Amino acid sequence: MAMVAQLHRESSSGSINKHLDSGKYVRYTAEQVEALERVYSECPKPSSLRRQQLIRGCPILSNIEPKQIKVWFQNRRCREKQRKESVRLHSVNKKFSAMNKLLMEENDRLQKQVSQLVCENGYMRHQLQSASATTTDASCESAATTPRHVLKDTNNPAGLLLIAEETLADFLSKATGTAVDWVQMPGMKPGPDSVGIFAISKSCGGVAARACGLVSLEPTKIAEILKDRSSWFRDCRSVEVFTMFPAGNGGTIELVYTQTYAPTTLAPARDFWTLRYTTTLENGSLVICERSLSGTGAGPSTVAAPQFLRAEMLPSGYLIRPCEGGGSIIHIVDHLNLKASSVPEVLRPLYESPNILAQKMTIAALRYIRQIAQETSGEVAYGLGRQPAVLRTFSQRLSRGFNDAINSFNDDGWSLLNSDGAEDVVVAINSSKNLSAGSNNLSFIGGVLCAKASMLLQNVPPAVLVRVLREHRSEWADFTVDAFSATSLKARLYAYPGMRPTGFTGSQIIMPLGNTIEHEEMLEVIRLEGHSLGEEDAFISRDIHLLQMCSGVDENAVGACSELVFAPIDEIFPDDVPLVPSGFRIIPLDSKPDTLTAQRTLDLTSNLEVDPETNHGAGNATSSYSARSVLTIAFQFPFESNLQDNVATMARQYVRSVISSVQRVSMAISPLGLSPTFGPKLSPGSPEAITLAHWICQSYSFHVGTELVMADTIGAESILKTLWRHQDAILCCSLKQVLPVFIFANQAGLDMLETTLVALQDITLDKIFDDAGRKALFSEFTKIMERGFAYLPGGICMSTMRRHISYEQAIVWKVFAAEENTLHCLAFSFVNWSFV
Repeated sequence: MAMVAQLHRESSSGSINKHLDSGKYVRYTAEQVEALERVYSECPKPSSLRRQQLIRGCPILSNIEPKQIKVWFQNRRCREKQRKESVRLHSVNKKFSAMNKLLMEENDRLQKQVSQLVCENGYMRHQLQSASATTTDASCESAATTPRHVLKDTNNPAGLLLIAEETLADFLSKATGTAVDWVQMPGMKPGPDSVGIFAISKSCGGVAARACGLVSLEPTKIAEILKDRSSWFRDCRSVEVFTMFPAGNGGTIELVYTQTYAPTTLAPARDFWTLRYTTTLENGSLVICERSLSGTGAGPSTVAAPQFLRAEMLPSGYLIRPCEGGGSIIHIVDHLNLKASSVPEVLRPLYESPNILAQKMTIAALRYIRQIAQETSGEVAYGLGRQPAVLRTFSQRLSRGFNDAINSFNDDGWSLLNSDGAEDVVVAINSSKNLSAGSNNLSFIGGVLCAKASMLLQNVPPAVLVRVLREHRSEWADFTVDAFSATSLKARLYAYPGMRPTGFTGSQIIMPLGNTIEHEEMLEVIRLEGHSLGEEDAFISRDIHLLQMCSGVDENAVGACSELVFAPIDEIFPDDVPLVPSGFRIIPLDSKPDTLTAQRTLDLTSNLEVDPETNHGAGNATSSYSARSVLTIAFQFPFESNLQDNVATMARQYVRSVISSVQRVSMAISPLGLSPTFGPKLSPGSPEAITLAHWICQSYSFHVGTELVMADTIGAESILKTLWRHQDAILCCSLKQVLPVFIFANQAGLDMLETTLVALQDITLDKIFDDAGRKALFSEFTKIMERGFAYLPGGICMSTMRRHISYEQAIVWKVFAAEENTLHCLAFSFVNWSFV
């Protein structure tokens, strides 16, 4: 053991290196060790041919056996691994030490809060016992935090400095003290892998949220990031510093005007006029604190911003403390009064929920800083060769463009078009829209048109809905409209949809670009596979590419906003590609229930089955979910001036169609099986499934003269169940569109087409027949319209998976609504069908 220790000391000195091989020691000179290190640094891989060449080309290593050199390299790799592991463990140890310090401080704060509550409880008991008429306000905005600064002079630096010092004291009492009654945020439990510790306010004026965590960045870098609020706060439209002057104690005072976006189309946006104070404390901590100045009447004139409502920021800010060995501990406090009384009552939870504030601002700030820290250290990997900063810019541009479309501010050039009589869809136009991002400028001859709407959803989990919209685009999107937008941006050809017919294969390919560290936001490229319907350009690719951002897919994130935002791009898109975003935003209005089923199917037909037994378990499993959310939809379309009216009409119709599809999907995924506004119907504007089944059977009997279902079937529900289980494939298509579209199929029909009830409504009649079948149908179409029915000979049709299906005979008949002279749809019955 003494000899081994001596050898270790000699090896550590660097003058001589020894290795053990076959029971004997081998001594290396310092020159040999230096040569071996040089070879190892150039070729660390053991099987490298280049290493062997370097060894043979080094005369000083010629007298060492190859086996001994191999052992030296093995030991060298072991020492390298040990060094890396030592560095990693040292870093982890520093992290745990900092987290332990943070938890101890949080424990001290909670103990102080408990003591304060005990004192307040004793005081209240004393007051009640003495029957005193005096009552006290125990809210967080007590007399200690009454805005006394309104009495101070805000027009001179001395008065502003007093306000700044008071703001600092109030902020610190919230960040590390007991000025606010903080409670742990639901679903955010601290731990070694947690981003931080999160809390929300309980019974205080306005809404407040608090976070603290460890970040591996220096305080000055963190302060620089946090001051640039528009980079990490997606609802921030602009931050403008009107005045900045030194505070005399090494700090700075700034007067800041901030504009934020409205999350929906149903309420105005908010703005803030604040004082921001940056200073360094005696213990070396860096503080940035902020509060509103003199209520709503101060700051920039509201006449200059008529679309904004002045909100109030109560003492808020950031406390950044450096850690030993690098990194920082950061405390974040956001405390706002968003004037909830000014919005419709149904929307007030958006402005009164501390959970929503925490997700949008407090948690977002801490996550963004940690994202930057990991990108700086090289821990984050991204696809398609894009740099992290470029991908962050893509996400910010998508979010900003979507917010601009929802808000349609006048100073950006937006103006509202006259309504077509219905108020469900609002259309705004921007004739001065100039999509410039660096060197790639794209100015439209006409401009950009936006059709938008907001609606209330009931009993629909936002995270599940946004996942379905992302994964099943064919359930709601129109490929022709996507092609129109993509063509307008790609070639500046403002062709009206339908001028170049294009089909959609139903296939979409998702290519990930990157995601945030907690996977709460994903950036990806979507390729929609299309094909030309015309023979003259059948070999030209009609694929469409979209840059897409998806967020809020975690069902356990309380108060999180779910978004799906996308914009058409070229297949090879530069970093400064112009973007015209469209998409969906779903924000929960109610708090999430305590217990939810962990698994929820994404099968869109699971809740549309007519058999009560098939859906009974699923309904009970999720019956505890009962919540509201607000859905906002905005779609943008480039246009040419002479096509403005046509594009506006198309945009209104398309958004209404998307709304109908989303309602249909919402009904399918709702745990209670109910549509948000239309009840248990197959789709808006269609009869209920029971009624439709009755019409199908009644019309068949009237035209053909025989019964479609057994005569002893009694009751409307029994008719639907029997029709659903009928051995023949029964399908119904609507004739209201240019191309007949299927609206219903029984189980055999769905099996034959290999589709679902929701996806069925994207299939047109011409897609399932071959040439012979189409000719037979067209030849009999006049007879069908005159006689009401016809028999088609056997033939071949095709499923959505391009599989061929043979059938012996097909019966076609007209389905009338309640009145015999009102044609509702056309029904088909395929007899004895089978896959070829």
